[in-house]
Amino acid sequence: MKSPIILGAIALLGLIVLRDATFVIDQAEQAILVQFGEPIGEPINEPGLHFKTPFIQEVRRFDKRLLAWDGDVSQIPTLGREFVIVDTTARWRIADPLQFMRSVRDESGARTRLDDIIDSVARDIVSGTNLEEIVRSRDWQVDSETAEAEEGVVRGDVDLDKPKKGRERLEQEMLAAASRLMPELGIELVDVRIKRINYIDSVRRQVETRMIAERQSIAERFRSEGQGRSQEILGDMERQLRTIRSEAERQAAEIRGRADAEATRIYGEAYGADPEFYAFFRTLESYRNLGDNSTLMLDSESDFFRYLQSTRRR
Repeated sequence: MKSPIILGAIALLGLIVLRDATFVIDQAEQAILVQFGEPIGEPINEPGLHFKTPFIQEVRRFDKRLLAWDGDVSQIPTLGREFVIVDTTARWRIADPLQFMRSVRDESGARTRLDDIIDSVARDIVSGTNLEEIVRSRDWQVDSETAEAEEGVVRGDVDLDKPKKGRERLEQEMLAAASRLMPELGIELVDVRIKRINYIDSVRRQVETRMIAERQSIAERFRSEGQGRSQEILGDMERQLRTIRSEAERQAAEIRGRADAEATRIYGEAYGADPEFYAFFRTLESYRNLGDNSTLMLDSESDFFRYLQSTRRR
């Protein structure tokens, strides 16, 4: 009876020892063996089954993948003394787990050190750079013809030349400056980026007020130019109308003159065929124009009286 119990106890003890003597490393992990608080041997980077001294050594695991760091939003003055809000982010990995464990122990300690280093570097670089260099890309440029065509829309106090550095170059400078301090931490800094840049609330309100005033001034100038152009078009239209009317009146007068001349010619030909009848007809027209109370003083030899006298005899 005792022999199976002893064998079972030995087997159970062997399983416990074997379980504590082996460990598995994932592809996304790397590890260091620690004995009595001190690292033993080289870092273990190969995935798979590994062995250690049971109950004496323990395994410290570290991530091999890229890790994200997001800094706190900071208020930083630029070289032109504009206070801006800068939000940065970075990507990093544990390059030397042994040095990493000795310097910062774990990821929490690493993030604390990254906060100090990257925030300090970002503050130094942003405070020594003009705002235009921070918000523009290096390949940013303005078409000079478009800028001249939009005179008054583009602010005169803003430099429209191509940036000397641009945001990408500034981010590279941040990465280079911060990377110099990373080897002593066992960290490889892969990338540093500026996520967001904005004015602080008080400055933003001032900028918005100035932008509104500028846009109102531009709009007023456009309205004034439009009214001037409208008056110019209306004046030109009036001149054209006067020219058209004058030409029409001239042509109408010429037509009436030709018509009167033609009528006179026709009348002349018609009356020339029988002058006596013409004289009689003209006299009758004169009679028709006389009123009921008209008084005439005529010579007895007058043709006008002659026709009137002959009419009374009839």
